[in-house]
Amino acid sequence: MKDFILKHKFGVLLLIPGIIGGYLYWRYVGCLSGTCPITSSWYTMVLFGGLIGYFIGDSIDDIIKKKKK
Repeated sequence: MKDFILKHKFGVLLLIPGIIGGYLYWRYVGCLSGTCPITSSWYTMVLFGGLIGYFIGDSIDDIIKKKKK
């Protein structure tokens, strides 16, 4: 587990802001009619935001690793 966290540290760090951003998006923007599959419920939007945060952080981590080489 430590190896995974050290290898993907920016992805793990941006996971929490992604989760918070997903919740805030659902709360203030979200889907009012309830027919939107992603934004209609808070838990799917939180998971989606967490994934987006992780992927952005992992991309940043890859860019930093390429610059070091």
